[in-house]
Amino acid sequence: MGPVICAEGYVFELERRGYLQAGAFVPVVLTEHPEVVEELHLDFARAGSDVTLALTYYVHREKLRVIGRERDLVPMNRTALRIAEKVARRTGTLFAGDICNTNIYDPADPKALKEVERIFAEQVGWAADAGVDYIVAETFPGEGKP
Repeated sequence: MGPVICAEGYVFELERRGYLQAGAFVPVVLTEHPEVVEELHLDFARAGSDVTLALTYYVHREKLRVIGRERDLVPMNRTALRIAEKVARRTGTLFAGDICNTNIYDPADPKALKEVERIFAEQVGWAADAGVDYIVAETFPGEGKP
């Protein structure tokens, strides 16, 4: 097959376009302007990405709790996956799910580890249910660092 290009950086591009605020970087644009997310996916595919990566970066339980939107956890993840799948099928790109770092990870805290595992299991489960081709795990610091 050869190299596969997976463009990412959705969060920063949405901030640049004025749809997301710096700070928590939770992409609430998924519920407020899903059409913008779809267009961004199309832009990335047109630019040469072989993958449409669901915008679930920072759409996990802990980040949503920080901004008081934990009730939006399931709808935002499912919306992100639905949009990405639609664009992937339309453009012939691979369809990928996404998990990312959390602000609660502490390798010395069994309770934190269990919660991080739950966060990842939820997102991987929703991605698997949506039929992703694979899952990207991104922005994890080196071993032993939070």
